[in-house]
This record gives sequence, structure tokens and C-alpha cells, in this order.
Amino acid sequence: MTRKCTLALIPLLLVTVSLLLFGTTPGRAGDRDYGRARGPISLLKTIPVPVSSANTTAGALYSFDISFVDPATQTYYLADRSNKAVDVVDAGTDTFITQIAPNNGHAPFAGFVPCVPAAGANDCAGPNGVVGAFPFLFVTDAPSRVLTVDLRTSPPTTVSEVFTRAGEKTRADELAYDPKDGLLLVINNASDPPFGTVIKVNKANGALTVVTNIDFDAAHGVDATNGAEQPVWDPDTGKFYLSIPQIGSTPSHGGVVRISTTGVIEAVYPVELCSPAGLARGPRQDLLVGCNVVFDTAGGVWTGNADRNPNSAAPRYVIIDAKTGAVDKILPGVGAGDEVWFNKGDGNYYTASSGSPFAPNAITPARPPVGTASSAPVNVSQGAAVLGVIDAEKQKLLQLVPTLNVPAVPGQHPAGTAHSVAANAANNHVFVPLAANNAYPDCLKGCIAVYGRPSSEDDDD
Repeated sequence: MTRKCTLALIPLLLVTVSLLLFGTTPGRAGDRDYGRARGPISLLKTIPVPVSSANTTAGALYSFDISFVDPATQTYYLADRSNKAVDVVDAGTDTFITQIAPNNGHAPFAGFVPCVPAAGANDCAGPNGVVGAFPFLFVTDAPSRVLTVDLRTSPPTTVSEVFTRAGEKTRADELAYDPKDGLLLVINNASDPPFGTVIKVNKANGALTVVTNIDFDAAHGVDATNGAEQPVWDPDTGKFYLSIPQIGSTPSHGGVVRISTTGVIEAVYPVELCSPAGLARGPRQDLLVGCNVVFDTAGGVWTGNADRNPNSAAPRYVIIDAKTGAVDKILPGVGAGDEVWFNKGDGNYYTASSGSPFAPNAITPARPPVGTASSAPVNVSQGAAVLGVIDAEKQKLLQLVPTLNVPAVPGQHPAGTAHSVAANAANNHVFVPLAANNAYPDCLKGCIAVYGRPSSEDDDD
């Protein structure tokens, strides 16, 4: 889960809106590469999320985090903090199945709760990250907790838990799984400094054992000054990779860290003007780096204050080589976001870009006269985010599809941003959870939006 995000003006707005609203040329729907569907995606349906008795956010879904599709079972999982559960969906039929909560003597998930003393809004919340590797589901929580759920029982049974560091109050956040060696890399992004934990999984019974911690600070070779974000496992290199939003004191300096299965930091790949958050392994051992801050054309952090800053927004995502760290491609126009996903079914990356050109103008409502304030006002308007679609082979932005952000209501519920995405390679359906709203059908209590191509188009050869 990203800790800070800046809204982006996207240069390709006119082109992508015309694609979204008016379709494409007749030849576009039949355009295929490598036998994969390449037509534009659109909203197929929404799946309402039930409200659990444990809900603490005004009786609806507002706070949620990472999602995951297990390709072995075509099952979608969402870390749902509002309902203190993991939401489970059949990704083959787009049908809600159940909500998983800790049981078997294990304490409930933290839910959406503030830290004491106060810290970031989600720093002590949970559940946060989910990774499915049937028959087990691995879930992170606060304080600093990781659980294993056995999916073979009904209801699913919590069979193990560990704490990434004794006494750590902040949440265990995103995680990645190495199925060959039975290892998890779990990130505590809100700790100062942030740290990772290598955890051994007993592949027979799901039992967890902490192996080692990895501190991301100057003394250990990575001066992470604004958290640590999404890790991924690359089976070809046999390494973990991790997005670091900021290294050192300069906001524009971020990177991707290569980590061995023994927890050794082997390399730091610089990624500039991005603030890396999301990370996904694509074809050719490429890594898509999702950026969660938009910088301007002069290299500063873009604020949208058009009356004071003449520099334009320069939103980007970046593709790097996992073997060398070389930048393969800079992709302009996507906007700031959090989770990213590679779908091998259609050969596309998908980005949950919760900062987009569809959101209201950053200088509305009007703020005090020049000289009395130096930042834009807090934006409390409801507005759209985007689901970005990137051709992984051609390394080209294909489409921006509006999703939705829901603002916070102080004293009632937190903001719900569309920052989570996962896809099912079997049918190329893409899942984006949305906070409670009346803009989307069947979403008054929150829902999971399903995007894709009509079945006839996916089947068209």
C-alpha cells in the first residue's frame, strides 16, 4: 500500500478518452499479437462485497489493500480492512464466494485502526497483503503479523502465524512468495527504517518460521527514507525484487532492490522521477515499476498549482531489466498509483492508478491569495482514478479506463482509492475493488469491478 500519492495530468487524455467512449476503428478489435486478445477493455460487471459484522467503517467497504489471483484455482483474494476479512471471489465465474477471517485460536485482523501514537492512516491496519499458493493463503496484518490459511477446509482454517519482528507495532504489508524454496519476503513499509523479513513456509502444513530480517537503511546499503513497497519473486533469476520509493534525501531518487533468498541485498537499481511503488514481473525478465508520485518537467514534485508552477506534469511508469537494472522503457502518461499486475493471458500489464487526469482540478476549491499559502487545498471531491493497460511486449500504453476514488468523511470512514488490481489469465478478467459509491451499479456498500473484453472478442482468432 502506497503511503503518499500525487494526482496526475496525463498528456494522452484526449486520445484515451476517445478510445474509451467511442471505441476504436473496425480493425482494432481484431488486432492480435502472439494469439492474444488485444481489443480495448471495458466494465463487464460489479461484484457486491458483503458487509461483515466486524465492519468498522460506516457499514461499507472503504479501506482495502492488495489483491491477488491464484492462477492454479482461478481464485481472487482481496485484503479487506473495512470488514476485517479477506474477500474471496471465483475469478472464473466472477462470483463472490466467502470472507475469510482468522480462526482456530488466532486473533482477528486489525481492521482500519490508527496507530498509537498517531502515524500514517493505515500504518497499524490489516489485513494488507495477500498471496495465494494453493492449498495455502498467506496474509499480512498488524501488528507485524503474517498468517497462513489452509484453503482445503470449510471454512478455511488459520494454521500458523508469526511476527516479523518482536515488539514492532506497525503492519506487515506487501509480500511475495518463492514456491520453489518455500520462502516469503514480507515488507514492513511503515517502520522507520522499513524492513523486510524472509519467512520459511513448511509446504506440507503451512507452518511459518522467521529466517532473517533485512533493514533498508544507509548502514545496510539502501537508505529508504519513505517506506518500501511491492516485492516480487523472479523464478528465472531466483531473486526477490522490491520497490523503494525514495533513497536518501532527494524525492526523485528511488530504486528497485535485488535480494537473495538468504536475505542479502545484492544490488540497487536506480529509478529516477518515479517514487517506485508497484512492481510486476513481465516477459523477457522485465519488471514494470509503478510510480506513486508525479514529477514535473523540471524534475520537481508536481502539485497541480498552475497559478504558481509553470512546469507541466510528466507522469510515467518505467520498465527495467531484472538482470541488469537497465531502463528498457519509460512509459509516459499513466499517472500515480500503487499495485501493478502482469496478465500473461493477454500479455498486458495493468496499473491501479489512483491518481489520474479524471480527478477534479487540484486548485479547486480556490485557495487563499498568493503569498498566504504554498500548497493546494485538501481535495474532498469525488473523482475518477484510472486502470492503465500496457502492452508488455511492445512496451506501449494502450488504454486508460476510468475507475473511482471515494473521499473520506471525517469521523465516519477513510477515503477509498482504486489502488488495487489483479487479473485472471484464464479469461483475462481484471479485478479492481471500489469503495462504496452510487456511481457504479451494485456498489452502495462497496464492490469489485470486473473489466475485460466481451467473450466473443476474446474468442475471436
